[in-house]
Amino acid sequence: MFDLDRWQEIFQTLSKNKLRTALSGFTIAFAILLFTLLFGVGNGLKHTFEKQFAGDATNSVYVRSGRTTKPYKGLQSGRKIQYRNDDMKFINEKFEDKIQFFSPNIQRNMQVIYKSEQNRYNVRGVYPDYQPLESTVIQDGRFLTYLDVERKSKVVAIGRLVEKDLFGNKYALGKNINIEGISYKVVGVFSDPGGDNDERFIYAPFTTFQGMYKPNDELDYMGFTFNPELSVDQAISFTNTLTKLLKEKHSVEPRDQGAIRIQNYAEGTKNVEQFMGVLNIIILFIGIGTLIAGIIGISNIMVFIVKERTKEIGIRKALGATPKSIVGMIMLESIFVTAISGYVGLLLGVFALKSLGDSLEDYFILNPSVETYVVVGATIVLIIAGTVAGYIPAKRASSIKPIVALNDE
Repeated sequence: MFDLDRWQEIFQTLSKNKLRTALSGFTIAFAILLFTLLFGVGNGLKHTFEKQFAGDATNSVYVRSGRTTKPYKGLQSGRKIQYRNDDMKFINEKFEDKIQFFSPNIQRNMQVIYKSEQNRYNVRGVYPDYQPLESTVIQDGRFLTYLDVERKSKVVAIGRLVEKDLFGNKYALGKNINIEGISYKVVGVFSDPGGDNDERFIYAPFTTFQGMYKPNDELDYMGFTFNPELSVDQAISFTNTLTKLLKEKHSVEPRDQGAIRIQNYAEGTKNVEQFMGVLNIIILFIGIGTLIAGIIGISNIMVFIVKERTKEIGIRKALGATPKSIVGMIMLESIFVTAISGYVGLLLGVFALKSLGDSLEDYFILNPSVETYVVVGATIVLIIAGTVAGYIPAKRASSIKPIVALNDE
């Protein structure tokens, strides 16, 4: 393996047959490059779907309302459905064993001022249970508490980018901000995996907001997470039942799809998982096809190489070379070319994916990348294939009698 004379002989052979070596290397490098790009794009699609669900708990449900599209029980179509506090009570009493966290929501786009800095942000009045719904992570201070809700406190938790916009490099914790003429104390700063938009929200106690902006116990919508022990199908069945009961409560025609709108992330997660399963199968199938094409290419080239060197092999045997040494030389050359070319293809593929970066985001491909072990594994497969492809014709050629090999045309 580490015989210096043998390696010098291999390099001499490669240098004398540049075209042959280049064709062999190109076949292997291209197979690994294509394999890397294929899996990178597939992972980019996965990252896109993961990002869509990153800002919310995967078991979250949002209950929103619209206008009726059909007349029902003497009521005209076009009627606006308005949720109130009794709807919260109704849902929690009916489905107490199926709900994990629950929060109503009132949202307003409002002018927020701190000293000379000001901007408009979406301000939400929520319960403390809203934190796990949005998967927010507290960086400084705390989130809202039920004591804040009970006391109708004028406190807020602000997003990381709100702090950056209004306070620059200073800390917002403990400072007061002005939200359309009313002073609120900042008790917490949070980050959100959903990205920049979700980090420009401000959260205030629900009761504080409802008392100011929603007469008659009105609210905008409700959010909750279902019991994580429920399967996806059970969660979907649960929300279907909830939709039916809310339609009955608000006198909505059963086939009316516009009045009661329930978004169940479990259903979206199930659809994404099914899609990703099909995508993985397609990528795996194409990837295997790519490797097979590379293996066939290597095999054909090695057969050609051995055939081309038949006379050389005859001379070596006439000079006393053993079949073992001839087979070892050809196999070592095959492994060397395959390994180097595979590594070059790997580097080119990784470089291409890094160069693309997020430029394909418009095509729903975010951060295309590939796990190292996948590409290294594919390279090893090609090296093994190259070894086998070199061994079979080399073994056959080494068994030919010298006089036959020397007379080969």
